[in-house]
Amino acid sequence: MSEAPANFDEMYAEGGSVRPAYGGYCEWYDQQDPSWLKRKHREAESNFRKTGITFNVYGEDEAEERLIPFDMVPRVIGAGEWRRLVRGIEQRVSALNAFMYDLYHRQEIIRAGRVPQRLFQNNAAWLQQMVGFTPPGGVYSHIVGIDLVRTGPDEWFVLEDNARTPSGVSYMLENRETMMAMFPELFSQVDVEPVATYPRQLAKSLAACAPPATKGKPTVAVLTPGIYNSAYFEHAFLADQMGAELVEGSDLRVMDGRVQMRTTRGFQPLDVIYRRIDDEYLDPLTFNSDSVLGVPGIMDVYRAGGVTIANAPGTGVCDDKAVYSFMPEIVEFYTGEKPLLPNVQTWRCADDDSLAYVLDNLEELVVKEVHGSGGYGMLIGPTASKKEIAAFRKKLKTTPENYIAQPTLALSTTPIFTKSGLAPRHVDLRPYVLVSPNGVDITPGGLTRVALKKGSLVVNSSQGGGTKDTWVLKD
Repeated sequence: MSEAPANFDEMYAEGGSVRPAYGGYCEWYDQQDPSWLKRKHREAESNFRKTGITFNVYGEDEAEERLIPFDMVPRVIGAGEWRRLVRGIEQRVSALNAFMYDLYHRQEIIRAGRVPQRLFQNNAAWLQQMVGFTPPGGVYSHIVGIDLVRTGPDEWFVLEDNARTPSGVSYMLENRETMMAMFPELFSQVDVEPVATYPRQLAKSLAACAPPATKGKPTVAVLTPGIYNSAYFEHAFLADQMGAELVEGSDLRVMDGRVQMRTTRGFQPLDVIYRRIDDEYLDPLTFNSDSVLGVPGIMDVYRAGGVTIANAPGTGVCDDKAVYSFMPEIVEFYTGEKPLLPNVQTWRCADDDSLAYVLDNLEELVVKEVHGSGGYGMLIGPTASKKEIAAFRKKLKTTPENYIAQPTLALSTTPIFTKSGLAPRHVDLRPYVLVSPNGVDITPGGLTRVALKKGSLVVNSSQGGGTKDTWVLKD
């Protein structure tokens, strides 16, 4: 390696020996001609450009469209390690769904004094319209993304929960397809769990949540805001891979107590809608009356059992970082067990003592907006300027309840391919979880996001990060 890792490196142990999970890959890599690898690296870039795997960056001139950089060195996870992660993820996702049911019904966890009422009282993501209603199959979050980070051999932490509309699964699938097309012989040498079954599993999982009004085989559709949305590629890709309909709000209308889709043979009812639009825009009769993205009256049909909306409206409350800070209590309350996957230590700035600590240690902490996402609206103390720290200090004093703070973690690194050889970069992992009345299904792998800039801890695509193929080894 041309750069020595300063943190826990997942491929190389101290002294330069290769960790067992990477043995097969490194053996193959060492036999390859460096100039051939460089050509392959360029080929991967060109492939992604041709496929059109891009995302839009909002807030820039004309929402500039960018290619998400792909790194061809896979991230490898051993079978035993993956099994431990699966147990922890299943526990957490079960607790999240139980919490949402409770929050919209008797609120036992609040009555028991385990979480404060303010968590949802002033929370825009908590929807009054969901109170007393149970979604078909009792599932709130059908598709969940749990963001994990690693700091040591057996040290994994949950960084955040994505219970509303986790994105990025198309990159997981395309990364694998690209790797298999470029290096077919590699997959005959290293036995890797497949991820290609995800769309089929997604279709099956959504169909299992069909509403009472369904007759025969459920009709599933992906509801997209349209071609100008940053994740439109993914919406179209998943609909195509699932064999589902891709629809916009203008294609749908409420008729005869059902949500119906315009077709060449007239209107036909939909049973399950995998929506990729925010709650606020879902139904102009219930939420934002200016919305042209949603379907007028869809919430009435939903509450009457005429359609399933995945994920359920109101699940965004679990994406809230203030709720995240209470997840250890939430997991224990609903499962009776200690969390198998711990949270990152978190200070709630709404608490006076925590706020005082955060203000005294801003230079060393990561501060995040409670409702923030995509790496926006955060402060990374160790790399921030004095001016940025002063601005954040002011924000914290003005609206402390809008922020949480966490230590700057020594995130694990995995090598990326550079012109001068392999070099370590920080990574996180988003496994994709499907929940239905039939159980929890976790795709073996997920999306590894990598901070391509040397020393950077921010892996988000919107902040210049890239992605890698994630391998889970077979036993």
